[in-house]
Amino acid sequence: TLPEHVREAALTRVADFHLHTAHAAARLLEPHRALVRPEPPAPGVHPHPLPDTAAALAWLAAEYATLLATQRTAATLGHHHTVWHLAWNLHPFHHRRGHLHDEVTTWQAALDAADHLPDPTTRSRSHRFLGRACSRLGLDEQATTHLEQAMDLAVRHHDATEQAHTHRVLAYVWEQRGDDRQALEHAQDAADLFRALDRPVWEADALNLVGWYAARLGQFDTARTHCQAALTLHRHHHNLDGEATTLDSLGYIAHHTGDHHQALDHYHHALTLRRDLGHAYLVADNLDRLGHPHAALGQHEQARTVWREALELYRDQGRDVDAERVQRQLDDLDHTGDADRQ
Repeated sequence: TLPEHVREAALTRVADFHLHTAHAAARLLEPHRALVRPEPPAPGVHPHPLPDTAAALAWLAAEYATLLATQRTAATLGHHHTVWHLAWNLHPFHHRRGHLHDEVTTWQAALDAADHLPDPTTRSRSHRFLGRACSRLGLDEQATTHLEQAMDLAVRHHDATEQAHTHRVLAYVWEQRGDDRQALEHAQDAADLFRALDRPVWEADALNLVGWYAARLGQFDTARTHCQAALTLHRHHHNLDGEATTLDSLGYIAHHTGDHHQALDHYHHALTLRRDLGHAYLVADNLDRLGHPHAALGQHEQARTVWREALELYRDQGRDVDAERVQRQLDDLDHTGDADRQ
């Protein structure tokens, strides 16, 4: 019953409240990420106070359905800035909780909104994040198309930072496609660019990727050197997320070079950090890998426990291929146990 201009002003205030609180939450969850500020909120809007990461995660979880609805409403009203910034600020939560389908939906909306925004970086970033989200759902052709467009825009606008980030995502996509050599090349390109840009946290992230792909290719000395360098940088800059990821890589290296006890130490340390960070998506991967050194040491019950939890998380996250693989690992473990009892 309200006049349209009054109704729209009220919706704008509601949207600004959710956007600016989500922005504060995203800064707490990923403090090393590029600072991309939304426009100031409407007069009288005061974001919800969030003192720490636990409060940020709790607020995002409680308001999640409303945040998605806010983006849809902003799109209907043609508030393109709000649409794009909600996708940007929801990403850390999507990444931690494994909300893959919602990540695709929010970034598709952001890409549509970017057509109406003046900064070309918003469009290249939209393609990059949408490409990553598509890749995680196994939509390889769509992922590649978006990432090619992201790289083309970054090169055309001489944006070295966007080029570096796009190389990082391309490394992940080539890994998903089973081509670790291509992935390694992109990871090295990203590391070189971040070093030239003097971005040590992102350089550390890329160095870990170089180490990870080198390990998957059996180049364990190279892998260990790069991951140790990454770990030193992450710890120096207090980046717990990066530290956990690098410890996970070092666990993989230790396991595949026969040091299963060292692998367990690294994996457990990474798992503790990721649980503290509320990073359910990577906790699932961590648990999956943790089971292998347990199995190699004959600790079948411990392997079974972590793989069952990984299986449950993969199913919750809609990661069917990963879930099927872990189910096969559990089946093989049961067969091994039966053989041992005979």
